[in-house]
Amino acid sequence: MTLRDLRWRLGGSALTAASCLVALALDMGVATVPLFLLALLGLPLMIHGKRLAQLFRAERGGHCHTADVVHAARLRRQRRR
Repeated sequence: MTLRDLRWRLGGSALTAASCLVALALDMGVATVPLFLLALLGLPLMIHGKRLAQLFRAERGGHCHTADVVHAARLRRQRRR
């Protein structure tokens, strides 16, 4: 895992943790719904890191084999080195 990828994953963790803590501090008010959506946005960042944009492009393009697309891109990057 590269440092850049780790930063993306830590950013997702921080986004999820901060939005959950603020939602708890607001004591389950109406404003917790947008905070819940922010927490959900942070989850894919924690899992996929910097490859999140690539996954969204693959899904939007209608690829039924998203994992294959990501794996092929990773192999292409490794061959360049």
